[in-house]
Amino acid sequence: MDLWVVVPAYNEAAGIEATLRALAEQDDDGFTLVVVDNGSTDGTAEVARRLGVEVVREPRKGTGAAADTGMRHAIAHGATHLARTDADCLPRRDWVRNIRRAFGDGLEMVGGRLLPRTDEFPLKLWERRFIPLVVDVAALFGRFRPGNRDAAYLGPYVMMPGATVAITADLYERAGGFPRTAIEELHEDRALVNAVRRLTAGYASRRDVVVYGSVRRLRAYGLVGTLAWYADHHYRPQVIDVR
Repeated sequence: MDLWVVVPAYNEAAGIEATLRALAEQDDDGFTLVVVDNGSTDGTAEVARRLGVEVVREPRKGTGAAADTGMRHAIAHGATHLARTDADCLPRRDWVRNIRRAFGDGLEMVGGRLLPRTDEFPLKLWERRFIPLVVDVAALFGRFRPGNRDAAYLGPYVMMPGATVAITADLYERAGGFPRTAIEELHEDRALVNAVRRLTAGYASRRDVVVYGSVRRLRAYGLVGTLAWYADHHYRPQVIDVR
């Protein structure tokens, strides 16, 4: 198994070092890491290179575009399995090991749990509980959302946040990859899951594939705005790329 981890990043110079160090401290270090600099105007790429991480560029704005560029770069360089996290997230120390185990169990696509980071600033009790709640609500909503219900699907809808997802290179290519879109245009992780569901039932979410995500969007959008944002972007803030 030739596993690559892809980290799309836009103007993350202030925080990407923590993400890259969390990946460097994985208890399974048998993977190749690449950062996709998505047209940053700060020192994101320089921070990654200083830490010895390969950087590729994707000037087209968008988490989907950047993630797809990283995945295809990995495949072109021999990757057989792909994982993605985001540049404001901290994968738990056993993240890679548990992804590898899930692939070993026969899964072709693996999702995980997104929990709130506690190192950015002190969290209120409701904030600690809100991120898991958002994911659970989105997962439940997704099961009944019209676009996720189709007789052509080979299995049920499963919520797989882009910050903690993995897929075989073969399935990624067969499914068409992440749509090359901006974050405000489409939930690229949902689109990939639905493309996969038309090809295989070999996908699942694993509770031990854990990433701790930033709560900065929650702080910026507020409770109602965050829920509306994740429900098909019904809420469109003036500043989408919160930094």
